[in-house]
Amino acid sequence: MANDWEIKSRGDKCGVTGRAFEDGEIFYTLLFRERGGGFRREDFSEDAWRQRDIQKPPFSFWKTKFEVPPPLFEALPKQTAEDLLRQFLQEPGDTHANARYILALMLERKRTLKPIETKEADGQRLLIYEHRATGEVFVIPDPQLRLDQIEAVQTEVAQLLAGT
Repeated sequence: MANDWEIKSRGDKCGVTGRAFEDGEIFYTLLFRERGGGFRREDFSEDAWRQRDIQKPPFSFWKTKFEVPPPLFEALPKQTAEDLLRQFLQEPGDTHANARYILALMLERKRTLKPIETKEADGQRLLIYEHRATGEVFVIPDPQLRLDQIEAVQTEVAQLLAGT
């Protein structure tokens, strides 16, 4: 039987003092098992960690560094992302393969494109989408981006959308 646990996301302030974490600050995350089987998350500054009640041990805990999340890019309306994707799909070659992939994911997230199927063809994974409003089909080759490449491609796409 699978358990569905909803654990809140990382906080941006100490759960004890209420003080906001600074970029690069070390803090501790503690998970406490709740009655009924769920979990409660608390984020502690180093000072709060040292002063915590050790009589109530957490189920799990870890130490990490707070990083200010990058700003979310919503440069222009989704129609512009769609226009850019259409433009890149008309280009021959793989010049904008990574950008096409990220744009398709953005439009999927905005529910403009609906994922239909994933297929393998000639050793390449293809993502097949349907445009929710028009019914058009978009076939997007998966460029197999590594995790360390995604941020650079997202930045590139944001700059393209901003027109810079």
